[in-house]
Amino acid sequence: MILLHGRGATAESILQLAVELDHPEFAFLAPQAAGNTWYPYSFLAPIEQNEPFLGSALGLLGAVIERVMREGISPDRLMLLGFSQGACLTLEFAARNPRRYAGVVALTGGLIGPDGTPRGYAGTLNGTPVFIGTSDPDMHVPVARVKESARVLERMGAHVTTRVYPDMGHTVNADEIEHVRDMMEHVLSRSLEGGNQ
Repeated sequence: MILLHGRGATAESILQLAVELDHPEFAFLAPQAAGNTWYPYSFLAPIEQNEPFLGSALGLLGAVIERVMREGISPDRLMLLGFSQGACLTLEFAARNPRRYAGVVALTGGLIGPDGTPRGYAGTLNGTPVFIGTSDPDMHVPVARVKESARVLERMGAHVTTRVYPDMGHTVNADEIEHVRDMMEHVLSRSLEGGNQ
């Protein structure tokens, strides 16, 4: 699982989530954003305002995935998880680089760009399980963007689960952790089934 931290946070802080998920069958990788920020402005700002930082962050995630694949881990055994700014980056990367991932998790995030941004991403997510959890309201991520992102990813062939938690705040809750654990178990059961064929 590759974990992407939020704005102002660190790789070490998002790896605390790996402690919460507590799964001995998974390896966890967490790249660090330069200056603790993947891109400088809101994810709702015009995309060009967040360049070249956004492109660099997407490229870094792509390089980490390539490294993992060189070690023999195929994308359908790889989960991507991000929180807040990291969640936005995770969803945008999956949409721009669609394939069958083991799972994509966005803990409070949405696709990047202002309202009206074209979402004509090419390719298919081919049944990738996607989970998006968020608070209503959230100070950084409008629920409308979460729902739009879910619709876009469903059109791209993902199986999307969206959970909106009333007044949760900008954090991660136990229900989200439990859902991610269930996704991890499903990845392992699929791997075992594949190994027996």
